[in-house]
Amino acid sequence: MSLKCGIIGLTNIGKTTLFNCMSKTRAQSSNFAFSTNKSNMGMCDVPDTRLFELDKLIKAEKVVPALVELVDIPGLAKGASQGEGIGNSFLADIRQTDALIHVLRCFDDENLAHIEGSINPVRDKEIVELELQIKDLDQVEKKMQRVERAAKTGDKDAKKMIEVLQQYIDLFENFGNARNIDLSEDDKKCVADLMLLTDKPVVYVCNVDADSAINGNAYTEKFIESVKNENAEVLIIAGQMEAEIAELESMEDREVFLQDMGLTEPGVNKLIRSSYRLLNLIAFFTIGGKENRAWTIHKGVNAQVAAGTIHSDLERGFIRAEVIKYSDFIQYKTEAACRDAGKYRLEGKQYIVEDGDILHIRFNV
Repeated sequence: MSLKCGIIGLTNIGKTTLFNCMSKTRAQSSNFAFSTNKSNMGMCDVPDTRLFELDKLIKAEKVVPALVELVDIPGLAKGASQGEGIGNSFLADIRQTDALIHVLRCFDDENLAHIEGSINPVRDKEIVELELQIKDLDQVEKKMQRVERAAKTGDKDAKKMIEVLQQYIDLFENFGNARNIDLSEDDKKCVADLMLLTDKPVVYVCNVDADSAINGNAYTEKFIESVKNENAEVLIIAGQMEAEIAELESMEDREVFLQDMGLTEPGVNKLIRSSYRLLNLIAFFTIGGKENRAWTIHKGVNAQVAAGTIHSDLERGFIRAEVIKYSDFIQYKTEAACRDAGKYRLEGKQYIVEDGDILHIRFNV
């Protein structure tokens, strides 16, 4: 499986610059509002040094990191849910994502006009959220109408569903987000088919100038204070600086650049890992042969389901999984040494795969 992250925010706040830092494809950025009429699509590698450490011990022809799919949604504006600016067609693109990266402009630039006339990330967040809430409210109200008609025909489940839908309507009318509603998981299933925009987990990115890359600035301080009760992660990233780092071809040059700026790694690496945590994802590895590769699964998945991530035949014909922990392999260097040390295990279908497990699947189809 691959994670699909939607990059959202107002126009002219650095979304496409951030997309270009992360993605293997490049999109054109512009100083003009609504300068694009389509979402940019791209893929980026999940930064995981463990995979490359394994490759030092067991060489393969290729090293294949896990992938994240990126969707750079064109900048939203007031009234987007009603067709203003780029219109609401791009809200459908947001609906297809797993998580949202909400970019906020936290830098001054007299050459890059802000659509609202001033820099205020707290206000910008509220503008974008309101458009998503309006769209979600519209979706829930339409479903309410359908359910009310069903209730009149004697549908026994309709009454309960109406109660749940009314709670969502009340939430949106009070500027709330679906991800924060206090309902049971069973109740939430009433709206699962709507794929509500405000139900998606979100990480906030404060896009700053290079001088603010480490400690932030007054804009980021105000924004962090404004979301302190959301239990959401806020990352400070200097998008333009990250773009310059991404343009450097050699890893050595990138490391020198980062050291000069007082950073240990690109901010986009932290962003991708944050997105993983948002969706409760982990990675396991397969090594040896043509590829040393990382695979993405949800935390709590068993070995048979994890095998299906590699190929459906492995899940269908699963016999057992040979498992070595990453830390053990790094310590003992070889599979044989892990066996001798008692760090090699055979596990059945119901074994819960852990982050960093090295698996070899035995199967018969």
